[in-house]
Amino acid sequence: MSDYARSLGLAGATNFRDLGGYPGRDGRPVRWRRLFRSDHLAELTEADVARLRELGLQRAFDLRGSAERLPAYEHDGLTVHSLPIEPKIVGDLTERLATGQPLSADETAEIMRESYRNYVRNHTDRYRALFGHLLADDAPLVVHCTAGKDRTGFAAAMILTALGVPEDLIVEDYMLTNELWQAPQAVIAAPFSDEVRSVLLSVEESYLAAAMDAVRADYGGLDAYFTEGLGVGPRERATLEALYLDA
Repeated sequence: MSDYARSLGLAGATNFRDLGGYPGRDGRPVRWRRLFRSDHLAELTEADVARLRELGLQRAFDLRGSAERLPAYEHDGLTVHSLPIEPKIVGDLTERLATGQPLSADETAEIMRESYRNYVRNHTDRYRALFGHLLADDAPLVVHCTAGKDRTGFAAAMILTALGVPEDLIVEDYMLTNELWQAPQAVIAAPFSDEVRSVLLSVEESYLAAAMDAVRADYGGLDAYFTEGLGVGPRERATLEALYLDA
């Protein structure tokens, strides 16, 4: 059993966790302390920053939109790469509420699923750029957005898929957000009903499944999506495995 903990227990980024340890291609485990996923890093405490420094974290891939990145964060030794995917969900829901039409939890969940389909349809270029960075260097990195659950959740699922991690474990990792993320008070107080807010502050397996449906519909399957969409063919997968799987 590994001595590494998946959750880092950071005070200012509760969804910060390690993707290491999952069995990848040919049973080779994903290397610990190389690949992390998280909510945003703008509220890290001094102790949190010291912990990341101990980990040797060098690269951050920020999937937040332009307004979400204010105020920006800077941490010594950490190079931040912006790969913006503008958020639409809360804006779309707010516009819907402004019309006076009621909004149910089921309708909100479907809006969430549509956002995941759009990661494939409209934002594959951002994820392709992310993989380009992954292929260039194995220095410890973190992928994050605001909550670290949706844009980041899809990114983490694609990374683990590329490394040959079984689907059930990918879903298990994805669902950990519901145990770890502590939403900030400003999000909790958003102007939605309790049932709608509950949907917005969690993840469901159906969201990730919706993205996979879009992959199959638009590309015919995951192999084609990796090759044609993400620029990760067999040669690139072999490189990823050499960089991020234990020998």
